[in-house]
Amino acid sequence: MGSIFKPKMPPLPPPAPAPEPPPAVPEEISTEEKEAIAKEQARVRRNRKGRRSTILTGPLGIQEDKEDQLETLLGKK
Repeated sequence: MGSIFKPKMPPLPPPAPAPEPPPAVPEEISTEEKEAIAKEQARVRRNRKGRRSTILTGPLGIQEDKEDQLETLLGKK
C-alpha cells in the first residue's frame, strides 16, 4: 500500500557545469594604492586599539583599582 500513496520522485536534473575561473593575471599595484592600503590598515589598527582601552571587564569580572572603589562625598568616584 505504500507505493499507492507515495509515488516515486522523478530523478533530479543534472547539475549545471561550474563556471570557469578567471585567468590568473598578475596585477601590479601602484605605490599610491599600496600607500592607501597601508594607511587604511593603520587606521583600523588604531581604532581597534582605542576601543579595547574602554573595556573595563576581564575574564574575572570588573577590574578596578582599590582607589576606584573608594567612595567620595558625592558618591563613587
